[in-house]
Amino acid sequence: MSLLNILRYPDPRLHKIAKPVTVFDERLKKLVEDMAETMYDAPGVGLAASQVDVHRQLIVIDTSETRSDLRVFINPEIVWASAELQVYEEGCLSVPGIYDGVERHSQVKVKALDAEGKSFEVEAEGLLAVCIQHEMDHLKGKVFVEYLSPLKRNRIKAKMLKEEREMQRDKKHSAAR
Repeated sequence: MSLLNILRYPDPRLHKIAKPVTVFDERLKKLVEDMAETMYDAPGVGLAASQVDVHRQLIVIDTSETRSDLRVFINPEIVWASAELQVYEEGCLSVPGIYDGVERHSQVKVKALDAEGKSFEVEAEGLLAVCIQHEMDHLKGKVFVEYLSPLKRNRIKAKMLKEEREMQRDKKHSAAR
């Protein structure tokens, strides 16, 4: 297994729309393992393949306290969503250090495939429902900050770009030593 590089907002690759997974082979299983390791290391509760520059419909999620309940959703689709909405404080591995409230369906029913290509359905509420919707947005090329006001979004974008410049500068200084 190996850690993957997580794209940071506002990287334009985060806005690419993911294509369905059609081949269920060892490469896919390795990608699932690497994504899970990357998510746990970050640390996060969900990661979409789009965030690691693989534009396929694949997400990994583990909302358990013990980090022992890895869920894999391939080609996920929401087949039912509650009319009731809730605001949940969200963060994102592609937008580190930023958290804000986003309104989403409080319950969803999702149909997906597992890493073997077998179909399953899951009903989710609370954090799991929020996480599924958040990660599925990534597959559609949408980052959670796009739900925020233009003013907040522009401030976040400026902050992320500044941090990126500082990281690049630090890398140059380290390499020069």
